Amino acid sequence: MADSDNDAGGKNTSNSTNSGLSSPREQDRLLPIANVSRIMKKALPANAKISKDAKETVQECVSEFISFITGEASDKCQREKRKTVNGEDLLWSMTTLGFEDYVGPLKIYLQRFRESEGEDRARDEEREREPPPPPPPRQQHSHGGPIGNGSAVNSERSRGVYGNNRR
Repeated sequence: MADSDNDAGGKNTSNSTNSGLSSPREQDRLLPIANVSRIMKKALPANAKISKDAKETVQECVSEFISFITGEASDKCQREKRKTVNGEDLLWSMTTLGFEDYVGPLKIYLQRFRESEGEDRARDEEREREPPPPPPPRQQHSHGGPIGNGSAVNSERSRGVYGNNRR
């Protein structure tokens, strides 16, 4: 990993356009560093530190991996005249590209995710059928009016309690 933005291993990382070539800006090409860092921290002991260089290296790697897998899945969808890449396309892509060891656990994850989504959807639909609960009773202030409407402040201002009696 380079020590400065100018020494990027031969890559042009500036935000200027590359003589008309359409290349995505780095911030659009890479996963957010905060997300990468959070995932890395979950895999390490609580007292472990991660250097900026390590975070940036993993950021580059995972972003490239996702692009690699997604690109292969996208090519498959284009050949099949489909516009939407789905989970099965990504799993197929991983198998095709030699990452078959990850496919089994990911199939289980995808199945559980879809089951969870179905439960969430059913719960949401059930909530939509139920009538909304009645609003909670409003609390009364010591002067007898509801809290938060400013009636006590307004009446005290009109009596001059707050000093200047401007309106």
